[in-house]
Amino acid sequence: MQCSYSKITPILFFILIVSNAISQTRKKQIPLIPKDDPEYVFNNPPEDAKPGVLWMWMGSNVSQQGITKDLEALKAEGFNSATMSTLADVTMPWSAVIKKSPTPEIIGWTAPWWKLVRYATEEAKRLNMTLGLFNCPGYEASGGPWITPELSMQELCWSTKVVKGNTHVSVQLLRPSVNPRANMRFPVYNPHTGLVENPEIPERSSYYRDISVLAVPAKGPVSKDSVIDISDKMDLNGRLRWDAPAGNWMIYRFGHTTTGALIQPAQPQATGLECDKMSEKAVSFHMDHMISEIKKHLGNLAGTVMTDVYFDSYEIDDVTWTPNMKQEFLKRKGYDITPFLITLANRRVGSKLDSIKFGLDFDNTVRDLYRDVYFATISKKLKEANLRFLSEPYGGPWRPDDVVPQVHRTMVEFWTDKGAYSPYELVPTLAAIRKTGQNLIQAEAFTGQPAYSKWDEYPAWLKPIGDAAFCVGVNRIIIHRFAQQPWDDRYQPGEAMGQWGTHFDRTQTWWKPAAATVKYWTRCQALLQWGKFAATDTNMFVSDIKDSIMLRNINRVQDNTSLYFVANLSHRAGSATCTFKVSGMQPELWDAVTGSIRDLQQFKDDGKFTSISLNFDDAQSFFVVFRHPVATRTPSKKNDFPVQTQLAVIKGSWQVQFDHRWGGPEKPITLDSLTDWTTNTDNGIKYFSGTAIYTINFDAQGATNTKKTLYLNLGKVKHIAHVIINNKDMGVIWTAPWSVKIPAGLLKKTGNTLVVEVTNVWANRLIGDEQEPDDCKWLPSQYLYDSGKYLKEFPEWFLKNEPRPSKGRYCFTTWNYFTKDSPLISSGLMGPVRIMSEN
Repeated sequence: MQCSYSKITPILFFILIVSNAISQTRKKQIPLIPKDDPEYVFNNPPEDAKPGVLWMWMGSNVSQQGITKDLEALKAEGFNSATMSTLADVTMPWSAVIKKSPTPEIIGWTAPWWKLVRYATEEAKRLNMTLGLFNCPGYEASGGPWITPELSMQELCWSTKVVKGNTHVSVQLLRPSVNPRANMRFPVYNPHTGLVENPEIPERSSYYRDISVLAVPAKGPVSKDSVIDISDKMDLNGRLRWDAPAGNWMIYRFGHTTTGALIQPAQPQATGLECDKMSEKAVSFHMDHMISEIKKHLGNLAGTVMTDVYFDSYEIDDVTWTPNMKQEFLKRKGYDITPFLITLANRRVGSKLDSIKFGLDFDNTVRDLYRDVYFATISKKLKEANLRFLSEPYGGPWRPDDVVPQVHRTMVEFWTDKGAYSPYELVPTLAAIRKTGQNLIQAEAFTGQPAYSKWDEYPAWLKPIGDAAFCVGVNRIIIHRFAQQPWDDRYQPGEAMGQWGTHFDRTQTWWKPAAATVKYWTRCQALLQWGKFAATDTNMFVSDIKDSIMLRNINRVQDNTSLYFVANLSHRAGSATCTFKVSGMQPELWDAVTGSIRDLQQFKDDGKFTSISLNFDDAQSFFVVFRHPVATRTPSKKNDFPVQTQLAVIKGSWQVQFDHRWGGPEKPITLDSLTDWTTNTDNGIKYFSGTAIYTINFDAQGATNTKKTLYLNLGKVKHIAHVIINNKDMGVIWTAPWSVKIPAGLLKKTGNTLVVEVTNVWANRLIGDEQEPDDCKWLPSQYLYDSGKYLKEFPEWFLKNEPRPSKGRYCFTTWNYFTKDSPLISSGLMGPVRIMSEN
């Protein structure tokens, strides 16, 4: 639109002048918070502060509609990335097959699968999300059907023959042979035998290359000078013709063959050999093949939406050879490896010290090759392809300090062992990351053993585990795991990653309300990525601990601002005096659960340290922030953690509506008192899993006559609650103190309505189903301990979309942890539900 000032009337001109002045005044009155201020990132977390997931595509059980639902659910929940892995139908951790798949044509890294990957990438673009992709079928480690025996991981092997000397020897040396079964740490499903085993690898018998033929004294010590290289005395057929000196001689024919190690846990049709990690030819071939497939099928989506290529933690047994080992060893160690091959065949060469030195030199050569070949080639190839190298660089024969600098984005890992934080190779990897100056420290998060993750996890249980990881330096969690759910929503909990948790899927009972948990993680990660890590452990001291709580902390700094994340990792309430190496600054308490920020008034500053008494509820955490100089003040008598006094207990008859689609009563029930669902005589309630809606009308005369801050406290909740008071959404309560602040003026003297939507875990409904006749066939877990059973084949009623034969069963999943005698898990709203005032 064009405007001519000559056409503006004097009155309109006056209005424009006044409006502009008011606008400018408002701008001056509302100072903008700079984007590097921690308060800004706390309230406006950057994209890297949002968590991601490891997105497990289980076998051929993938669908377009499931992909769309998965990604839309992740976006709505607060996630912004997913790293895709195509696995076997079942993982234990080894692979297994579920027969009669409805979509058997979907095989990892083949055209039908790539079509779905393309679709997922287009959907991620639509939703403004990014994706990553595991570098091969399975998650371990790098290879596939395209790797030939020549390019696979190699194993040193040898044969021996004793000959008498002082004569011309003409003997046939046997080609070394190895056990035909794969030399690998974990077994795989063998489609030829139907067993989970280390399968026979034909190439272990057919593929072989010679290295050297050596003669040494048949018995006794072997000096370096007594090792005779007679490789040129053997012809191509293995016939040795040699004028042997006097004495008895042991002839070693050294060679190498494939270890037969297979990637895993992949579909049988997608399984192939691991590439040789110490061969630039082999690693380059694997990378070129993988990158060309990504670009072929994804085009310009590669590097823009599909941004990362993922290499998981290394879980392969040590290797003993690569075709260029002789040349590489000589170049790096300055002497010939040939005489010392005898050492690798369990004979000492030279002195004990000589053998020890060679062993160290050999191991260091392997480490150097992993650094200079495996990691360097991956890093270079991916950078050239505009893709990021995402890796968990631990578990293998290398030095973390050597390889971490070559990884574009590094991952660490922690587990939920027995409900507690359990790091895996985290400390040395974290130290190596910090040396590189990388700020973003991602973690495969909440990986769960089947004994402790069996559809019974919930957000409050996970909270202190994640907080513990934050306290050691993790500042972005990547959930392990989120399984692709390909089927109609009536088949829940749906697809599982075999026996592995944590079950953080869109089919979880508590998926939608757990968005509040994701928001908590996002706020925490925004602050834990802000500024710089303060390396000293003496920046905060804890004393006067009450009730044996366990506190951990981490410190971030920038300019004159210092913030501390302080977390109670115990499931107990308590208090402690926390002393911070800060002086002259006003302490603030930031709560990432609620998003609240407030000044602390009761603290002592001795000119060097600031001491504050902090109260913590069960697994509660805070950020203590120092960013403004403290004003001249008189010590406040106001309690920083006011005691709450009970004003009223909400009693009376509760109307409770259970979801009848999952076995609950069709009509609302009346409860005169709040009790555990599992104690109810109605099996529909006893075994219920899902959301039940509690409603009660109540009077609040005493609560409307006070100017004090009011709270609604739910008491005991299993396991997450959404609260609505007088039609006002109060949000989700998912962790202690299990209360919500009531806005002033919301309560009426009479006629108030409280609605509490309570959601528990899947375990009880799954146990309830076990009381009924089975209508699926199962096979037992073949893991180290009994962890349940997996689906043998998809049942006919499922394939034909028919009603299931067992009418009392509601759930469908591919892994079953339970029997009819498994203990039920306490569920529901037990209260007491109270109105509290803050003193």
